[in-house]
Amino acid sequence: MNFLEGGTDPLDLENIRRTLIRLEDTIIFCLIERAQFAYNPRMYTQEGFADVLHKDGFKGSWLDWLLKETETSHAKIRRFDSPDEHPFTPLSELPKPILPPLNYPTLLVPNDINVNPSIKSFYIEKVVPVITKTVTEQLGKANDDGNYGSAGTRDLELLQAVSRRIHCGMFVSESKFLACPSDFIPHILANPPNREALEALITKPAVEAALLVRLEKKARWYGMEIGPSGDFVEGTNKKVEADVVVGLYRDFVIPLTRDVEVDYLVMRLDGMSKEEIDELMKK
Repeated sequence: MNFLEGGTDPLDLENIRRTLIRLEDTIIFCLIERAQFAYNPRMYTQEGFADVLHKDGFKGSWLDWLLKETETSHAKIRRFDSPDEHPFTPLSELPKPILPPLNYPTLLVPNDINVNPSIKSFYIEKVVPVITKTVTEQLGKANDDGNYGSAGTRDLELLQAVSRRIHCGMFVSESKFLACPSDFIPHILANPPNREALEALITKPAVEAALLVRLEKKARWYGMEIGPSGDFVEGTNKKVEADVVVGLYRDFVIPLTRDVEVDYLVMRLDGMSKEEIDELMKK
């Protein structure tokens, strides 16, 4: 999201919707790119590259190392200063930017929401083995083609895109909260907060159903092979199966986004005085 673009409101739901639709395309193409390589499971275990990585004291996996090295560079150019960016590496382990800070607008209340550990676990356990199945079978090897650099960079790009998409839920929550605070405040102040009621306020089943239909169509078209003349090539394997993309969103992206949205609402009033909350209730 471009938070410095004049004349647009980053919290306008239509602007957020356009961002989420662009991320659909990004995620599908990232899945296609990753699907051309084998599973390569040693990339995801601490022992997989211990001989290379652990001699310098690093204890994570190949993917963990690649994320940290890349995010170290990105932190220096202030990527994680942006309100919609959340690193997989703990911020305490990343350097400060070498560029002066940008004057981002204050859009969200301060929070420490970061669900990237859940994103990475689901991706490794449920997504990678499925999207790489065809290539692995074609290779006739035990899940490994040796393309650790190429596969790892595709993992990184895909994880960061999914992370942006899910954490955008906080902007959705803030937008809907500001539109009618009095609908949300009683449920936030309940003891404990009424998460079910908050979820009902932000969930639009018809919108989610339309999203899945749109995804299925996009994935089906983007996943087909196109010949030199521009015609679809019949009888070829899909670059990525549409049901895999739909399942990723239906079973994980949408539910986790909803969790992020509710988590944000639960802490939306933290630090506010009773007078400030009463003023919001009048809106």
